[in-house]
Amino acid sequence: IQVAAAAALNGPDDCIAEMRATYKKRRDVMVESFAQAGWQIPAPAASMFAWVPIPEQFKQLGSLEFSKLLIEKADVAVAPGIGFGEHGDEYLRLALVENEQRIRQAARNLRKFFESADRLHNVVPMKAGLQATG
Repeated sequence: IQVAAAAALNGPDDCIAEMRATYKKRRDVMVESFAQAGWQIPAPAASMFAWVPIPEQFKQLGSLEFSKLLIEKADVAVAPGIGFGEHGDEYLRLALVENEQRIRQAARNLRKFFESADRLHNVVPMKAGLQATG
């Protein structure tokens, strides 16, 4: 194992630069396409994961329920932040493991979901002023 570790550390690192470029491109596509869909997310500096806040209008659902909603209504799978500790419940972890085309498709699905979210009365909090009185 030590010989393999030494070879890996002392060998060519072309594959590292290639992998970094792949994840940077995926990150840039995700940030740009999600913004176009209506979800502003911070760009991770150096990771294959993005730790992103839940959109404001969905925060009261918590990360687990919002994650379930994204799978059900947008066909987008994310990791709920609550799984990473009690302070993660307003966040989601997104993995940059899909290719650029699939990331763009996820963004299109998210845009459709966000556009229809006001009609999901039993699932998503209604906008202020539209809530039923009783």
